[in-house]
Amino acid sequence: MIQVVWYSGLLIVGIIVAQLVDLSPVRPSVNTLTMVCLAYIMVEVGLEFTLDKRRLRSYGWDYVVAATAATLPWMFCAVYFIALFQTPWREAFLIGRFAAPTSAGVLFAMLEAAGLGATWLFRKVRVLAIFDDLDTVLLMIPLQIMLVGFKPELAVVIVLIGVLLAAAYRWLHEVRLPVGKGWLLGYSIMMVGLCAALEHTTNVHLEVLLPAFAWGCLLVNAHDPAVPKLHAHEHAHVEPRGGAAQWLDRALKLAFMFLVGCSLPKIALGGLSVGALIWHVLMLTLLSNLGKCFPMLCYRQEAPLRERVAVSVAMFPRGEVGAGVLLVAIGYGLTGLPVTLGGLSLALNLLLTGAFIAAVVRLLSDRADKDQ
Repeated sequence: MIQVVWYSGLLIVGIIVAQLVDLSPVRPSVNTLTMVCLAYIMVEVGLEFTLDKRRLRSYGWDYVVAATAATLPWMFCAVYFIALFQTPWREAFLIGRFAAPTSAGVLFAMLEAAGLGATWLFRKVRVLAIFDDLDTVLLMIPLQIMLVGFKPELAVVIVLIGVLLAAAYRWLHEVRLPVGKGWLLGYSIMMVGLCAALEHTTNVHLEVLLPAFAWGCLLVNAHDPAVPKLHAHEHAHVEPRGGAAQWLDRALKLAFMFLVGCSLPKIALGGLSVGALIWHVLMLTLLSNLGKCFPMLCYRQEAPLRERVAVSVAMFPRGEVGAGVLLVAIGYGLTGLPVTLGGLSLALNLLLTGAFIAAVVRLLSDRADKDQ
């Protein structure tokens, strides 16, 4: 819980710094550092992605549920921006995507800490959270095309994306390279450098999100459930228990949230009172979490209603990937109140993560009491 408070607190501190300090002289350095941290997080998301190729059909419905649970919050927030702030629909649909992805890293760690690592809920949420992160990354490409229009360079981007996805599937967790935290940071710096070099030499702009995710998918996954002998080490390297690796991991993620806050544009209330600002943040948070309730309508053959509600609530936490979406939107020059409201809503959702996990534990404990 302390980690979540730090995440949200540093995001808010970063927003305050962006309002009070002129960061334009150091903006290029801030952007580069932010992209390195984002690449690091996406490499970890790729490491978490597991797929039993012998049971591909069984993942079909899970992907539909995850994609729907990602689409509904996105649509609700985008329509909110269009209806109340007259945001152009292309911009609204890109900014609103911040509400789609669940924070897989924060969620897994907190559920495991709550003693739920061996439950049906944990197994189901793990699949859904990874799938909605993947869905968010993939959908960013057509959203960017929709925003800037189709250019010849984008054809190259589409080919590169196809190659990356094909490689990630063909050699999923087969590349035997080190996966220590220092190595992941090195890979992240490499990814950012390659994307920058590609843009500098060919004018082809490829966001670091997908290359970093694909690279994480390629690296050997020491906790892949499809490899029973290695499964005993579940989460050992993705969420280190202590030492320098844990400090590095936490420092990079905390730095990312602060840097995202610093990247947000100066708040222009446009005549809004502080009370109205708070109201809009609360409404966006409510709408984004309402969209995440879709899983409670599914899996009726697998679990009772109480556990399905718990799955939906467990999908509420947001975090690094959603912040990455806002960062991409800012990179395309999008500013104004919707971007700020998205950042504040993200911070509020982070602050509420502890309450969400407590609600999940309560729902499952009440179920267990009734079964006795």
